[in-house]
Amino acid sequence: MVDKQDKPSFVGADQLCVGLYVCLDLEWLNHDFLLSSFKIKNADQIKAISKLGLKKIRIDPSRSDVPPLPKKVVPVAVVAPVPSPSAEQLLQAAERAVRLERIRQQRAETAACESQFVRAAGSLKDIGSKLFSRPLEARASAEILVSQMLTSILSHKDIAIHLMNDKTVGEDLYFHALNVSVLAMLLAREVGVPAEDIRQLGIGCIFHDVGKTDIPDRVLQKTEPLSRAERNLIEQHCAYGEPIGQRLGLSAKAMDIIRQHHEHFDGSGYPAHLKGAQIAPLARLMAIVNEYDNLCNQHNPADSLSPHEALSQLFTQQRAQFEIAPLNLFIRCMGIYPPGTVVQLSNGTLGMVVSVNSAQPLRPWVLIYDPAVPKDEATILDLQHEPALNVAASLKPSQLSREVHAYLSPRKRMTYYFDAQDRTVPGASG
Repeated sequence: MVDKQDKPSFVGADQLCVGLYVCLDLEWLNHDFLLSSFKIKNADQIKAISKLGLKKIRIDPSRSDVPPLPKKVVPVAVVAPVPSPSAEQLLQAAERAVRLERIRQQRAETAACESQFVRAAGSLKDIGSKLFSRPLEARASAEILVSQMLTSILSHKDIAIHLMNDKTVGEDLYFHALNVSVLAMLLAREVGVPAEDIRQLGIGCIFHDVGKTDIPDRVLQKTEPLSRAERNLIEQHCAYGEPIGQRLGLSAKAMDIIRQHHEHFDGSGYPAHLKGAQIAPLARLMAIVNEYDNLCNQHNPADSLSPHEALSQLFTQQRAQFEIAPLNLFIRCMGIYPPGTVVQLSNGTLGMVVSVNSAQPLRPWVLIYDPAVPKDEATILDLQHEPALNVAASLKPSQLSREVHAYLSPRKRMTYYFDAQDRTVPGASG
């Protein structure tokens, strides 16, 4: 074992060997390795590092299994002409160009998605401000927002669900309504619900909690366990929402969402303890995504489950509460490792899922922990294009070291939006 040292040292390419932990002081796009810091595993990696042209290579002795090779004395040689690039080098350059274009597209898609999310959240805030003073205008604004989302959802086969930045919008009040609207409409599309019904589902989701405006904030925002009386009061929000929905002029199907979004398939829900087919079809879909979002986003963040844990709980512990076919479809849409899940990849790398493609939910985008890359330039791997890698395990944020936790910044609140752009990156495979 190598003696532990506080400071890294530098070696020449001729001193590299298997078991040495190297830190490549290059931008990630200027080499062909998945990470900029890693332990050398074979001679091919040594050869590839040697071709990078680094005069000195930083190593971390404390993370190495062996010391570097002795430094060689190289006789002075006549400088030969620089040879033309080999076929292998040209291929590597082409692959790097494809990777660069793919990353540019990823960043553009993420930026566009965040802009759409900001606009949607702003629209919800405007709708909330008109709720009582101009209810018909509030409904019209909701219809416009839902129509815009529905057009994108129905016009693209592949939808990517993105985890939104914590700092994108500071209005927590609107996150839940936007989350459930997006997720419920996506689920309804997968179920095969007609477009007009998806529209009414979206509108119902936007207004599903309007009855909570009649409940004191001290009860709604309470982080300690609720008393029985407080729970009874909160359960009345479904009934309180009915007269508000009527003033808004909502359709019967949207009103079903307000009344029944907490009803469970096995009769264990509230307020009417409806069972099975007694619950409106759209409300059955809403109940699934509503419970998922509530599990992920508790008033006390310490009580929140990770997205992976929430899906697991829905399927293993609460399955009887939901219609099984749409529940299975929802899990498929979100992926076994939904956005926000902290994961370990098959090569030992730690990361956080930031996006999942509904067409390939087991091959998400993962933000990679790499101390050699600045946090604000963190690498995002699209596992659709990394066939040698897969997600090996889901981790709780509490299992991360302080450094890794600070780098990945697991979200206290899970907020999603969707991207419906066509992915036509050169060299990409489906």
